[in-house]
Amino acid sequence: MLAVVSLLHPAQQISLTDWTVHPSTVIGLLAIAALYLWRIRVAERAAAPASGNGGAPPPGSYPAAATAPHRSVAPASTRPRTGPGGEVPSSAQRAAFFGALLVIFASLNGPLHDLSDYYLFSGHMVQHLLLTLIVPPLLIHGVPGGMLRPVLRNRTVFAIARWLTKPGVCFVLFNVVIAAWHLPPVYNLAMRHHGVHITQHLMFMVTAVIMWWPFLSPLPELPRLAYPGQMLYSFLMSLPMSIVAIYVAMADHVLYPAYSSAPRIWGLSPLEDQQLGGLIMWIPGGLFFYVVMTVVFFKWAARQEDSTAGAQVDWRPTA
Repeated sequence: MLAVVSLLHPAQQISLTDWTVHPSTVIGLLAIAALYLWRIRVAERAAAPASGNGGAPPPGSYPAAATAPHRSVAPASTRPRTGPGGEVPSSAQRAAFFGALLVIFASLNGPLHDLSDYYLFSGHMVQHLLLTLIVPPLLIHGVPGGMLRPVLRNRTVFAIARWLTKPGVCFVLFNVVIAAWHLPPVYNLAMRHHGVHITQHLMFMVTAVIMWWPFLSPLPELPRLAYPGQMLYSFLMSLPMSIVAIYVAMADHVLYPAYSSAPRIWGLSPLEDQQLGGLIMWIPGGLFFYVVMTVVFFKWAARQEDSTAGAQVDWRPTA
């Protein structure tokens, strides 16, 4: 999307090769990657024969038929499953997860970060769209349900998760957070204080993951919406962001003074930059959900199921 912004401003004066890297983002991303790899290793070793026992699993860990000496392969019923509904992510899921981390890194470092923090409000809107519309679906797709299920064994955690992933709650949380952070006093506070700015981005990403849950949940226990519901949900999701974008794009004065005092690049005045940022949020941000609606329609047509069960990750066609 940075390229799109660049094409809109032919007199580009910011270097796309000048990368500033912020240690806090690197540390955070490395910690997430390490946790992901550790969970994969735990799942892969869960059904592996215990070491120091002649290759045999510990007594009682498998059914009697599986406890023969020197058995080096776990029974099919105890092997970790690969894929969206299993315990171990597939190659495509791993690519999606690490792709999400790469997008986060590119959004919060380098030229896009510098553009959005020091020069242009419109650059900041591109950054926010990446963090809320691209990163979350990649993250959810990259984590199979079996990796999350152990966390839900705690009844309190499960109850909270069940409430947070209700479609109405998902819708309200995400849109309230988006609207609140674009109120001038709150947005300007984030621009003045780096810690508040970090909090803003974390809230965007966390609530965006929650917002995407009714489309992509890998856990039937925290179910997806049925396909007709997903289409309605997708349509409704396009409305609040458009309202915020119209408010920003149609303002007759600069709402965010931090960009008024910023060095001018690409020949944009502060008000023109603000109008462009509103349009980026309005048009690509709004149209994105119509693309999602189209994808949902074709998935619905392929499964030919109207029920909630028919939209889940573990759905199997009936005879």
